[in-house]
Amino acid sequence: MVFRYLMDTNFPDLRAYGGADAFLQACKPRTVLGMFTNKWTGLVMGALLDGPRRFGELRRMLDGITQKMLSQTLRTLERDGLATRTVYPTIPPRVEYELTGLGHSAIGVLRSIGEWASVYADDVIAARDAYDEKAKEPVRSV
Repeated sequence: MVFRYLMDTNFPDLRAYGGADAFLQACKPRTVLGMFTNKWTGLVMGALLDGPRRFGELRRMLDGITQKMLSQTLRTLERDGLATRTVYPTIPPRVEYELTGLGHSAIGVLRSIGEWASVYADDVIAARDAYDEKAKEPVRSV
C-alpha cells in the first residue's frame, strides 16, 4: 500500500490505482492512524511494554489519567487488537492487560514519536509561548 507523504505536494494521485490516500475519510490506514492521536494510547502502550499490568498499576504509573480515561483507552486498545484483557478466577477477580503481537509491532513508531518529542519539546513549548504572547498584543487598525 502506498501512502501519500504529507509534505510532498507533487506526489501522484494513486487512488485510481488502488493506492491509499490518508487525506480521504474512507482510507483504511487513516482510521488506523487515528488510534495514535489520543495522547493516552501511546502512554498506556508504553506502560504495558514490559509485560502484563493490572489496572491499579497502570493508574499509578500514568500521572494525570482518570479512571474513566484509562478504562476507555484500555477498551480501545483491546478492540483494536493491540492489547488483551485477562480475567483470573480469583476473589476478588484479578484482571491484567498486556500488549498483543500487533501492539508490540507499533512500539517502534511510538518510540520514534517519543524520541522526537524529547528532542523538540523545548522548541514546541517556546513556539507556543511566542504565539500566545503575540496573541495578547492589541490589534492595530490601519
